[in-house]
Amino acid sequence: MVKNLGKKDKRHAHPFRSAVLRGLGVVVPPLLTIVIFLWVGGTVHHYVLKPVTAGTRDALAWAVADVRENMHDPDPSTRTATVDDRVFYRLDNDTYVPLEVYNLVRKNQGNEPLPQTGKAVYRRYVELRYLRPYLVIPSFLAVFVLVLYLLGKFMAAGIGRFFWNLFERGVHQLPLIRNVYSSVKQVSDFMFSPREIEYTRVVAVEYPRKGIWSLGMVTGESMLDIRSAANQDVLSVLIPTSPMPVTGYTVTVLKSETIDLNITIDQAFQFVVSCGVVIPPQQLQHMLDEKSAVEEVISGQ
Repeated sequence: MVKNLGKKDKRHAHPFRSAVLRGLGVVVPPLLTIVIFLWVGGTVHHYVLKPVTAGTRDALAWAVADVRENMHDPDPSTRTATVDDRVFYRLDNDTYVPLEVYNLVRKNQGNEPLPQTGKAVYRRYVELRYLRPYLVIPSFLAVFVLVLYLLGKFMAAGIGRFFWNLFERGVHQLPLIRNVYSSVKQVSDFMFSPREIEYTRVVAVEYPRKGIWSLGMVTGESMLDIRSAANQDVLSVLIPTSPMPVTGYTVTVLKSETIDLNITIDQAFQFVVSCGVVIPPQQLQHMLDEKSAVEEVISGQ
């Protein structure tokens, strides 16, 4: 009786575990996508946008600042002084800034303490007047895209490639950094560089030996001498390696020994990058079973 109860508990545990795993399968992809984008956005904000904004703020504050000392005829009751019909406000360090500048900072400071120096007041004033988020972010994106465009044009020129090759040779001399840089460069080249190899279709070949099937991309009809030696049609096939399909092996196989796969090039790359985890829906057996069942029901009606 005890044994039967134990088996029953195990049987009930399996559906619970399966349901939890299915729930994780649904929740994890969007969560990871959100986390990755938040991490990228936070990194760009902290290491790029924030320093650029701070530098721009300091430059504008230096350009527009009107901080004065030793003002004449100050009004002790209001801490103001008038020069050329312009009212200045005296700060705690006995420097004066225009009253309209001080009022703008004071009204928008909230619970934070007011700046104590003229330079600090103007830095805050520039943030409020010129560096609003709805102005900074579009401007930053426009400048960033322009810089990327100019950099791409520069790299396309011969002198740009020369300097970039010098930089990469220097990086490859550093023991630890060169390993990290090479890995990151492989990923970036795969994601952003245009594919110089034109793939025609996806096939399966028995490689590296009979009984082991590998996914490959057909790149051409290979060499004429190989075709003459084989006395039948041959194909050049790129066998990509997981999880980095930018590397792989180029083999020449008999056309009759290849199997055309009903998947796209992008689906083939997803299969390789995921190490075979991400399988195109049309290649899943249970999808075919469901389709057959639906067809049988329809034909029975």
